[in-house]
Amino acid sequence: MWRSLWRSIDRFSLQYFKYVINELRQIKVVDWHNRELVIDLLQSIVELVTYGDRQDPLIFEYFMEYQVLAEFVRVLKISKNSRIEAPLLQYLSIMIQNMNSDHSIYYCFSNDYINNIIGHKFEFGGDIALYYVSFLRAVSNKLNKDTVCLLLKVYGDSVVSFPLYDEALRFAHHGEKMIQTAIRALTLSIYNVSDDMVYQYITTPPVSKYFSDLVSSLSKQFFHLDALVHATEMRTNQKRKELLLETDKIVDDLYYFNDMLGVGQSRLSTVVIENLLRILIFPILLPLLQLGQSNGSNLSAVTSFYTVSRLLQVIGGKGMFNSVAGVILYPYMTSSVRDAIERDSTESISHAKSILSEMGKVVSSSPETEKAENSSLPRDTVSNKRSGILAHVFSDNPSLSLASLFLLFILEEAKDLHPLLAQMIGLNGMQNMIAVDGNIGNLLVKYMDQILNALLKVLASQPPFSILIQWHTGWFLRKLLILQGKGLGDHNFELLNTSYQQSCECLQKELDGCWFDHIPEVLRNEWPNCKAALEESSQCKDPFFVLELDDSQQATDGDATSYFAWKRMVETVKVFILHLQLKSCIFKGELLQELLLNMSSVIADSSKTHASDIASASFGSEVSLGLGIPCTIAFSNAGIRDIYLIPKARETTGKVLLAEKHPFRSQRGVVLAIGPLAGLNPKVDEDHPTWLLR
Repeated sequence: MWRSLWRSIDRFSLQYFKYVINELRQIKVVDWHNRELVIDLLQSIVELVTYGDRQDPLIFEYFMEYQVLAEFVRVLKISKNSRIEAPLLQYLSIMIQNMNSDHSIYYCFSNDYINNIIGHKFEFGGDIALYYVSFLRAVSNKLNKDTVCLLLKVYGDSVVSFPLYDEALRFAHHGEKMIQTAIRALTLSIYNVSDDMVYQYITTPPVSKYFSDLVSSLSKQFFHLDALVHATEMRTNQKRKELLLETDKIVDDLYYFNDMLGVGQSRLSTVVIENLLRILIFPILLPLLQLGQSNGSNLSAVTSFYTVSRLLQVIGGKGMFNSVAGVILYPYMTSSVRDAIERDSTESISHAKSILSEMGKVVSSSPETEKAENSSLPRDTVSNKRSGILAHVFSDNPSLSLASLFLLFILEEAKDLHPLLAQMIGLNGMQNMIAVDGNIGNLLVKYMDQILNALLKVLASQPPFSILIQWHTGWFLRKLLILQGKGLGDHNFELLNTSYQQSCECLQKELDGCWFDHIPEVLRNEWPNCKAALEESSQCKDPFFVLELDDSQQATDGDATSYFAWKRMVETVKVFILHLQLKSCIFKGELLQELLLNMSSVIADSSKTHASDIASASFGSEVSLGLGIPCTIAFSNAGIRDIYLIPKARETTGKVLLAEKHPFRSQRGVVLAIGPLAGLNPKVDEDHPTWLLR
């Protein structure tokens, strides 16, 4: 009956609003019998409040005067297994989201009604968690410097409870990604509008445990990643997909930390960085650099370098860069002081001690770092190369060598790195460091020739390492050659020439392969891509390559199908381009802008060795039909056509051509399709010239 009465009243009037409120207040228990009625009433209230906020102040004044929000709290309390919670939370979210005036928001957040709804004991089954978090998110979207205080519980000058934040953290590690994302957005909203009292609350135990839990969860993800890296039962392609998926999850989490630091609040930044260093970075770096005791559950070296490199790239910051660089370089600094003392040079001792004193201000004062200071440090060059990060730089494992160098490159390119630490790494500041003090050399200047030699040995290795390792080795060489500012020594230059000759020989083999006629096009297409990849900065280069290198130590012949023959040809071209660019770096000090090599003559010379024009045929070209086998082929889109099948073999490769007779030349045909036969060692039967044998 009351529904028929509604139709006689203006739906968006104060009279109708009063009527709906009265109907709701008459509800004493919410159960399955009146559930739909209550839902309709709640929906009408939300629609009218939203309308009143924008169009009719009288409606909203009545909403405030008669404490209508209290009715929402009451409905929750009198609900008996009616599942009214989900629609109630949904309508509340809609109402808060659509409020425009500060006056309306201020009222809704006052009187503790929102906090009472937040603190209600919901049974989070089904979709309730999703609706609840959506409600929390709607509230957080309306927070500002003036309204956040309305949701706090304060005793004296301290915050004792923040229900919105406290309840949100219960879902911080929820299995549903949508909920987890909403909670992170909510926390960032709070961090961006909080004052000193709120920051004091969220950065003090037990609430601050949220940050340590986040870092611990991140640490577990890195250990899971490490297990994937060393998994042996997965196929290479499947393993790569799994690694990419896992690293994407990790990077998402790292960007959340970056967003927290981006708030720019010192108290928040301090607690985040301290937890990252204490729980993640130092436990990884100290055993890796042989500066601390291993607990038997460390990450592998390659994954450790990936972890620190990725963290520095995404999170960065002065404190993070200086702490990581300080831990890495501190042993070499103390060793330099000992060397200076042994030389008995007063000036040298004074300068070394001043540098060490400066370093003490930069390096973190954590217990782990103190252990590093007191550890036994190497004193001679040979020992130095076998300890700390240099033990990895000069590793026989190229993936480990490149991973450790990559970390040094990231540190060196960091704008926030302390000048002293930047000089000690010694790339951009290497010339200045040498001029300042010849007795205290920096890390990479002292070992530059040996590092270049180690990288060139990888390129010149026989049998060759994988294309992936060769390519990334070239990237490191190019950076070192430019930053060094001088040419190679005789021995290193000889290694480069050897490597260059090997790349030329590999390219020559491809000229005899089934895809030889595509090499000029691949050269033109890959030239700008390779140049851009070589010019990529350390901060932009994805350290994912570090994880891939472990699976590609030695090059293999692989599959002999046409697809893998094509892939091998493209990779060979890339390595050839790499060597051309490395030579340009040495002789000109810069990369070549354009491809100056004319491959058309090379292809022409190669095609002359073939018995006929069939060998160099491409789609649409004319060929002789002399050795062709006439046949009829039904094409899906072109119907039945008379076709000539022409086999061709040369050494270990061959191809099959499909040609259609030329309309005006009876002995000539037009090529419709080419099917390469890679690695099949085909040959033409001597007794039957039209037979292709394998």
